[in-house]
Amino acid sequence: MSALADVRVLDFSKFLPGPYCSWMLADLGATVVRIENPREAAKQAKVFGWDRLSVEQRARLRANDVFARNKHSLLIDPGAAASREVILEFVRRADILLEDYRPGVLASMGFGYADMAAINPRLIYCSVTLCGQTGPYRDKPGHDPIALALSGALSRMGDRTERPSFAGVPTADLLTGSNAVIGILAALYARERSGRGQQIDIAMSDSAMTLIASTMARNPDLSRVRPRGEGRIDCGLWRTADGRYLCTTDMEPRYWERFCRAMGREEFIPLQLDASRHEEMTATFAAIFATRTQAEWLTLLGEADTQFAPVYEIAEALADAHNLARHMIRDVPLPGGSTVRQLGSPIKLSSTPVVEPRAAALPDSDVITALQSFGCDPRTLDTLKGTAGDE
Repeated sequence: MSALADVRVLDFSKFLPGPYCSWMLADLGATVVRIENPREAAKQAKVFGWDRLSVEQRARLRANDVFARNKHSLLIDPGAAASREVILEFVRRADILLEDYRPGVLASMGFGYADMAAINPRLIYCSVTLCGQTGPYRDKPGHDPIALALSGALSRMGDRTERPSFAGVPTADLLTGSNAVIGILAALYARERSGRGQQIDIAMSDSAMTLIASTMARNPDLSRVRPRGEGRIDCGLWRTADGRYLCTTDMEPRYWERFCRAMGREEFIPLQLDASRHEEMTATFAAIFATRTQAEWLTLLGEADTQFAPVYEIAEALADAHNLARHMIRDVPLPGGSTVRQLGSPIKLSSTPVVEPRAAALPDSDVITALQSFGCDPRTLDTLKGTAGDE
């Protein structure tokens, strides 16, 4: 049995932190039903050009979406009067309600925490927003880069001294989704003692602030923090003779010594923390790395037992033997015998492993199974007709 086999999640979330959270919960065995607003779905389709795709193409794209994996979906407008009883049927049976509307919006539809807790006192209600349910910025709109900017983390990103740079991956989004999972699991544990649910307030700006924790811990006087772009000499990105890149992180003294010996520059061993020689050492190492191919350096640094890795393109990471051995790449079966390639779960449990991945179907094809997954009254389907246009 999976770890969360008896947990039911009603998921109103739309943006990356919420779907990431419910993906983790679904992989751990929770039954997840997504409430997808037809207007929001149409808006998203127009933004990304999906409205020009055929039904078959949209189904394939949906099946490829790892954030929809192992979930059921209903295409239903939560603001429509006819939807209310349908949604309340799910709320009565849910353990968790996950939402990412701006503060007060879901409550204005009649689905706020106080109303839902009155119907289901055991309900854990997790709200994920940019800046949280309280504070001067509670109503501020925005996505990942805004959270990073407000937290101070964006000011440290990039290797250019003159300006910060975007991370290139949704750092705050995924960190926020992970914190939502932690909050939900903590609330489930607390409910075992109290018998009652609670509201969870997860802000992207709060989550992003944890990214500056190490800088603060190591620099009691923030005015003396080294400028962005002036990294350590014992960590680097190096271009090789074939135009590829290597990453090194030889911070511990014994690894720095091995690295310097492997590079043929033993005289640099005592200069690890000498900032005045940083530019000189960087230029020297860069010139040396440019004399050999990436493959040659992988062999040489491997023999020296230093800390290094090739900088993979995504396709290379998906083909790497270690990532494959860790089951981080999965070929998920589809009806008809084909497959889609998705990521595996990063969570490994020995006694309650994650469930086998099941590719998502279009929300308008999943009504009956969504109802059945929560044990809802089949007559609910009659109420649902006309609210989603799928039956």
